[in-house]
Formats: sequence, structure tokens, C-alpha cells
Amino acid sequence: MRIVTRLIAMNRGRQLGKQLSEIERQIHALPKRSRARLGTMALREIGSASRCDFPHLYGTPPEERYLPWGQGTDIGFARARSDNAEVAMRGIALWLAVAYHETKNTPHPSIKPHHRGLMRVLRELKEDHRADPVRQWAQAPALA
Repeated sequence: MRIVTRLIAMNRGRQLGKQLSEIERQIHALPKRSRARLGTMALREIGSASRCDFPHLYGTPPEERYLPWGQGTDIGFARARSDNAEVAMRGIALWLAVAYHETKNTPHPSIKPHHRGLMRVLRELKEDHRADPVRQWAQAPALA
């Protein structure tokens, strides 16, 4: 049974790796303001997922909750490929949230590198959010 579990984890790790590299390319193609907004959206999605009973199944339809992993990453990845910018950003945020919860505290060595890569992407989005000039302007004290 351990061999089967390892094979499933390796396959899942390969799939997450491919999706993560595509998601990263899409994020880097976004304008800086959109990346700052995406960071906020991703943090909201991560928070929403963490309030669920099974955060790694966030975004999965109820009738498909008995699969080895949830459908949230696949749904988010499909939306991330949309031509509509808003749908694509929401898809990326969903993918980041589900992948974060799926890879967090994983015992499988084939999935751990993807969690580190995911954390790097989230850190970059957080830095873009902090450097957003419109946000800094809105929070600046008014001059008398």
C-alpha cells in the first residue's frame, strides 16, 4: 500500500509542479497593480479555505469529495486560463489557496518542493501588495 501511496503522491507532485509553473508565468505576466490585487484575493481565498472542515477540498463540488485530492486546483487552473482577466485572477487565487492547503504539512517528499515554491510566489505577491503606490497614496496622511 505504501508503494501505491508514493506513486499517487509522485503523480500529484508532478501535476502540481506543472500547474505551478504555468500559474507563475501567468502571475508574472500581470501588471504590478493586478499582482497586488491578486495577493489580496489569494489571502482571502486561503482564509476562506482554512475555515472549511477540509481546507484542501475547498472549491470541490460536494459530490466529488471522495477523490484522493480535491478538484479545487483543477477548477482554479481552468479558470486561470480564461481570456477574461477577472475570471483568470480569481482562478489563480483559488488555485493558490487550494494548493497551499494541500501541500502544507505534507509527509510526501515529492510534494514538499512545491509548497516551498508556492510560499515563494505568495511572498512575492505580498511584496507587490506592499509596494502598490495607489495603496500607499490612499493610506498617506492628508496635508493641512
